[in-house]
Amino acid sequence: MVSSRKDSTASTIVIQLKRSPIGSPQKIRRNLMGLGLRRMHQVVERPDTNQVRGLVNKVKHLVEVTNP
Repeated sequence: MVSSRKDSTASTIVIQLKRSPIGSPQKIRRNLMGLGLRRMHQVVERPDTNQVRGLVNKVKHLVEVTNP
């Protein structure tokens, strides 16, 4: 039987919150919450999809993105 799941480690990006969202519009804060970022210097791993890349692009001035 062939598994339909892809290898999750090959298609992920690592996102770290580098700057505080204090003073940012509510829309920016919601994008950070959508990415799962709540605290400064918190690191999350998300799938490398167009939706996640779009969220990261909206908050690129607050986060740092690396590939694992």
